[in-house]
Amino acid sequence: MTRKYFGTDGIRGTANREPMTAETALRVGLAAGRHFTRGVHRHRVVIGKDTRLSGYMIEPALTAGFISMGLDVVLVGPLPTPAVAMLTRSLRADLGVMISASHNPYQDNGIKLFGPDGYKLSDEIEAEIESRMDTDTGADLAPPDRLGRALRLDDAQGRYIEFVKATYPKQLSLEGRKIVVDCANGAAYRVAPTVLWELGAEVVPVGVAPDGFNINKGCGSTATDTMREQVVAHEADLGIALDGDADRVVVADETGALIDGDQLLALVATSWHRAGRLKGGGVVGTVMSNLGLERFLAGAGLAFTRAPVGDRYVVEHMRRLGVNLGGEQSGHIILSDFTTTGDGLIAALQCLAVLAESDRPVSESARLFEPLPQTLRSVRFNGASPLEAAEVRCAIAGGESRLGDAGRVLVRASGTEPVVRVMAEGEDAALVRQVVDDIVAAVEARAG
Repeated sequence: MTRKYFGTDGIRGTANREPMTAETALRVGLAAGRHFTRGVHRHRVVIGKDTRLSGYMIEPALTAGFISMGLDVVLVGPLPTPAVAMLTRSLRADLGVMISASHNPYQDNGIKLFGPDGYKLSDEIEAEIESRMDTDTGADLAPPDRLGRALRLDDAQGRYIEFVKATYPKQLSLEGRKIVVDCANGAAYRVAPTVLWELGAEVVPVGVAPDGFNINKGCGSTATDTMREQVVAHEADLGIALDGDADRVVVADETGALIDGDQLLALVATSWHRAGRLKGGGVVGTVMSNLGLERFLAGAGLAFTRAPVGDRYVVEHMRRLGVNLGGEQSGHIILSDFTTTGDGLIAALQCLAVLAESDRPVSESARLFEPLPQTLRSVRFNGASPLEAAEVRCAIAGGESRLGDAGRVLVRASGTEPVVRVMAEGEDAALVRQVVDDIVAAVEARAG
């Protein structure tokens, strides 16, 4: 399916450049508002954002579009993406919108849409909205007496904080735990430290001074050095790093060593399986999940299903299979007993609940399997994707042949930025690196 605006996770691009302009945001508001106007009730949309400067441009443009279609707009300000999903359901809204480019730098921004059930939209609904964006003539604009109104929900942060706290087992406390939390100067900069402190932890906050430009800059789940250093410096029990919109998390143990999403999935899956809480007999991951995770779960008698990259595809597989746990190596962890999308803070709390069962340090209790050597590199390109070039396909085929049954190669175009991801894994670390280097060289030669 060829799509003009929507990618793996909504619409994303450089702020004030197509497709991430005020005009496009206005058309999203018009088209999505029209699509979700059903029945005669007063329609409502919830809009949240992260801390990027360009959010001040995108938010009013979306608001104007929705109001023009007769929808009331509830503005919640900077809040994590999963908070918008939760509030969409809680407020019985017809639509939820998050303005964020997740882990991207401040220059980018994006628009993520949620249906009234709090789930991200399907490819089919996104395609319908795209069609409306380019073909609607404005004939369906609301008459003057049916225009929407905008209001700000002052207690939105408090609602989300209480929702998150309620997911942590009532018989447990974080008392005695020292936790470094890196909020990436993003959407969770207020709510994440508050949740951890109110549950009893001693909190060392990092990345909690957003200025519109520093989101994800040298901090957060994709730049963890500062968080890891603070864990060691403060002799903390562990560190938590969220991304710009707080829908993903990675953890550091007391030595500052990282624990990725695959290990977190294994940790929660085995605990829930022992307690009889794991539904569907297994876990959903992605094509990027380490083969070591798949082998570990198989050894525990649990099925492992791979979905395409993107937490909404993980969710779609979970719903189809009746599974309540899934996620990505990057730290999107979906716990459908609590949420409809990835929630970095809730995932961290569930991991903390499991770790509370052990008296051992995090370094000894949070790594349940040895991952296979895996190398991942990214190549930015200009113009058309280089993946169709004959020499690139030849390099990929050659890598697959060299690894054979002992490994695998995955090469894909990112759905959120003009980047090609090249990944290989296998038993031989040196061979894996060489395979990736050869494919990257072929891609770079065509990247422009």
